[in-house]
Amino acid sequence: MRHHGGMKAYSEDLRRKVVEAVEQRGMGKSEAARSFGMSLSSVKRYVGKARQGSSLSPRKHPGPRPKIDERARRLLEADMENRPALTLRERCRFVEGVAGVSVSESTLSRLLRRMGFSPKEARWVRQNATSS
Repeated sequence: MRHHGGMKAYSEDLRRKVVEAVEQRGMGKSEAARSFGMSLSSVKRYVGKARQGSSLSPRKHPGPRPKIDERARRLLEADMENRPALTLRERCRFVEGVAGVSVSESTLSRLLRRMGFSPKEARWVRQNATSS
């Protein structure tokens, strides 16, 4: 997998300053690009967005696709309720059986925590569950 790294998105504040320089102070787009140390295409994009009334805030880029799809998550959740005492290793085998993907114990542990489960006395339980 190839990652694009290094460059962070320009802050919304900087984007506003660039637009202000072009729109209100009459600075040319090329000059603004040089002054603010960014590409001409970025300046054009920000000015265009501002003219359309669109947000200048950076977009959130999607992360990697989850290994365990929604169907497998639902099956895992039901299995957690039915068999809370299974070990992570056994749970990994279950996920591989129902979803066809191999996941590590640490990956599965992180997923279970995100789903609201936590390990308590050799079993995984919902964190919000109240004992009665």
